[in-house]
Amino acid sequence: MRAYRFRGSAGLDGLELHDEPVPSPQRGELLLRVTAVSLNYRDVAIPLGRYVRDSKPGLIPCSDAAAEVVAVGPGVTDYRPGDRVVSAFHSRWFGGPLPATANSDSYGSGQDGWLTEYKVVSREAVLPIPQEMPDEHAATLPCAGVTAWNALNGPTPVRAGQTVLTLGTGGVSIFALQLAKILGGRVVATTSSAEKAARLRELGADDVVNYRSHPEWGTQVRELTGGRGVDRVIEVGGPATINQSLRAIATGGEVTLIGFLSEDNPGIDYFALRGAGAITRSITVGDRTQLHELIRAAAVTGLTPVIDDVIEFADAKTAFERLRDGKHIGKLVIRVG
Repeated sequence: MRAYRFRGSAGLDGLELHDEPVPSPQRGELLLRVTAVSLNYRDVAIPLGRYVRDSKPGLIPCSDAAAEVVAVGPGVTDYRPGDRVVSAFHSRWFGGPLPATANSDSYGSGQDGWLTEYKVVSREAVLPIPQEMPDEHAATLPCAGVTAWNALNGPTPVRAGQTVLTLGTGGVSIFALQLAKILGGRVVATTSSAEKAARLRELGADDVVNYRSHPEWGTQVRELTGGRGVDRVIEVGGPATINQSLRAIATGGEVTLIGFLSEDNPGIDYFALRGAGAITRSITVGDRTQLHELIRAAAVTGLTPVIDDVIEFADAKTAFERLRDGKHIGKLVIRVG
């Protein structure tokens, strides 16, 4: 089988295609033929040395995939060859607190990921894909989709009529925009260009703020809410955006801490943090139950993931380069089989 691995510290130029043996499923395992893989920011952060957690060198990258069952190991009764499945980002997080093994279990950073033609996993590491859902759509859900779902439907779910702030046009932010509108929320989005602003409005954003034209965009967002602030911030930017997010949040609102898109770390304004009167909640994607909830919600509502492009397996490096450059809207998907 063909499988991609990153070599050493060569960055994206270290992505190499290898010929490796097809693995065999053991008890409780599935042999899968991977059909589609979607990329997340961590997939370029790891080879570029920007990832905030430890990662093993030389791994097969990528955490999110759709696949077809080829064979099952002894003891597997709930799947059979031909079934279509989607990966869970955390293969052993079934609910409750994040397990201590989450980092070592993580596909693409703690163990081999999904950018390969075949893969063996535990039957508990995947969920069925609804018949009407294309593989390319399903492959976008495990990380970006579940993260947005968790951010909006955590301990304090967003209610109809509340205002959600999304940052940029990456996978998590676009999913959050779509899901917030499904939940009946108002969405204020930030972006850097008129072209992207127009696309955000097409997707349902009620207001869009250009953060290049308005460097103090947190104040601009607050003005759009009549001075009250937003009820939820989907904070994917990290240190370089958190202070503006704190200016945008309403008293009693929630800033959900997710990403680290910026390498800048100017430091958090403690008085802004203390004075915001808001909750900050850090999340690491979500558990298997939340993936199941999202799959059901997508099937019921007709949610269509926003896919910027589908790139062939042989051109995988192009997908990583496009993700690094940040000019896409939504998700980039690699077609494997």
